Amino acid sequence: MTASTTTPYDADEIEAARKLFEGPWDFVWASTKIDDLPPMVGQEIAFAGRSNVGKSSLINALTRRNSLARTSHTPGRTQQLNFFRQVDHDERLTIVDMPGYGYAAVGKEKVAAWTKLIHDYLRGRSNLMRVYVLIDARHGIKEVDSAVLETLDKAAVSYQVVLTKGDAIKQSDQTFMAEATFDEIKRRPAAFPEVLVTSSEKGLGIPELRAAIARVLAERS
Repeated sequence: MTASTTTPYDADEIEAARKLFEGPWDFVWASTKIDDLPPMVGQEIAFAGRSNVGKSSLINALTRRNSLARTSHTPGRTQQLNFFRQVDHDERLTIVDMPGYGYAAVGKEKVAAWTKLIHDYLRGRSNLMRVYVLIDARHGIKEVDSAVLETLDKAAVSYQVVLTKGDAIKQSDQTFMAEATFDEIKRRPAAFPEVLVTSSEKGLGIPELRAAIARVLAERS
């Protein structure tokens, strides 16, 4: 489901995107500081979101790997930049799982370190083509999310909002949340004008998200 000003994804785009993601994805690198990033190969996309928004589950759904990205019921577990790539198959695209934000129980020093790592990464990664900001469909954009969007706007990093856990609300509410979210981000300078509703558990919106990624990859390539 989308709320957008873009052309819907056709069957050919959906199929091409399915093939793009069907290879053997593997974990290739973890970075806790900016001078320990992997060499830049091909293009990168990054996933950002509040702790417990379902980032790991979404990455697993995209790549059809149940445990590629570690999922946890403990918010704040991802404390580093994790890089995933189709090793020995296709190095056009790298997925980056960013540390979750907005978890108050984590110490201030650790939050500050995560924030610096994320900001340094966003400013200095020339092959980063888009950040996908994940928002819980049940709650919409919160103040802590708005702060992240503001950071991306200031850094001029292209981003797209993706609503997660769409299966937890009725279809009519999915449409409402997508439209309300689109209204919130449509005037932001770095926001891509499309909102996707997804569910990692039910597969809702996963083909369309793959197609969105494949489209921007084709544009950058």
